[in-house]
Amino acid sequence: MSLVPEQRYPTVSELTSLAGALTALQPGLCALRRVGRSRAGRPLHLLSVGRARRAVLVVAGAHANEPTGGPTLLALAERVLHERGLRDGLSWHFLLCADPDGASLHRVPSPRSLLDYHSGFFRPAGPEQPEWSPAVLPPDRLPPETRALTRLIDELRPYLQVTLHGTDLGGSWVQLTKDIPGLAEPFAKSAAQLHIPVETGSSDAAGWPASGPGVHVMPEPGAGAAYPSMPDDARHSTWYHAHRYGGLTAVVEVPMWASDMVDDPAPHPAPAAAIRRLAHRLLRDAWEVERVLVEALPRLEGVDGPLLRAARWGLELVPGLAADLTHTPPAGTTMAYVGSVDAFARRLPLRAAAMLWRVLREREDRAAPRLEHLVAAWSESFAERFRARWVPVEHQVEHQSRTVVAAALHAREGAA
Repeated sequence: MSLVPEQRYPTVSELTSLAGALTALQPGLCALRRVGRSRAGRPLHLLSVGRARRAVLVVAGAHANEPTGGPTLLALAERVLHERGLRDGLSWHFLLCADPDGASLHRVPSPRSLLDYHSGFFRPAGPEQPEWSPAVLPPDRLPPETRALTRLIDELRPYLQVTLHGTDLGGSWVQLTKDIPGLAEPFAKSAAQLHIPVETGSSDAAGWPASGPGVHVMPEPGAGAAYPSMPDDARHSTWYHAHRYGGLTAVVEVPMWASDMVDDPAPHPAPAAAIRRLAHRLLRDAWEVERVLVEALPRLEGVDGPLLRAARWGLELVPGLAADLTHTPPAGTTMAYVGSVDAFARRLPLRAAAMLWRVLREREDRAAPRLEHLVAAWSESFAERFRARWVPVEHQVEHQSRTVVAAALHAREGAA
């Protein structure tokens, strides 16, 4: 299945150049500065528009495989410049890429299909993700990207932090650390206008309260997790750092490929049985990848790069997640929720296979063709099962931008 986008996603270097050009055009309103460096020494740049003390912080590139945030961030900066009302008593601050090292390893600027997307796929292991690392590492081991982000929050004290995320295939949804009354309506209206499905039963927000379709509010600390085996708890991430200053965080997700299967609110006829079947498939698929890894490990002695670490980390999550799905009542019972779990259970082994394939391909290892076959077959099956359709990049960006602006305006009203 070949689904060709109209545009490609810009690199971090291109984003920085465009931000610099914007600053040169509006030096009285814009500023571009370095706010930290990555583990590999790459700069982390912040574009600021306006000088008011009341701040909105927008973060792009927290996950390397979610590229829409970069162009969304620039579109937002231009909109803020052109609409004076968005600068009324507010300053806007845009972190161009929270993980430039990761971005350099995800090498798919213009994916034509899910196979193309996965052929250059990279998503770091949890401890190496800037926003998630505080949930899995002690404070003295946090990566420099995380420390730069938390310093920035301490400096700006934003009433709203927005982090721009995305999904490969599915729908759009929002995760909030505190509710933003009134956000659900403009979010749903934007999605409908741009023909983007709203993911009403996202497995990422399983069991969370919703303030409207696709707008999920994170439970209070101490509430039980739907997937207790998962090591990362959003309530320990950088998303909650803004709470120190009375702020909140909105996570805005948008799909590259859309599926209308994820916004079906109808009850599933047998959700528990369906999810048990998905758990068994998850174990089976992960075992296929694990077998290749075990067979290739003697030839990978001394190899410990981020691709291999991420593949192994993903595989290590599978047994616990499968047990969660098999032995606990489902957190949702709609067709949309079961569809979201189906997609999640496909992603884990597919991503591990894709990254291990890259490791073996670079070494011309004899096991690489086996993984190439798995990645191709699973990508095609994923796209066909969910009837994937490409969302034009400009639509991804427009929907994410509209949602950020709506969140900023409604959160400002609520905090007034």
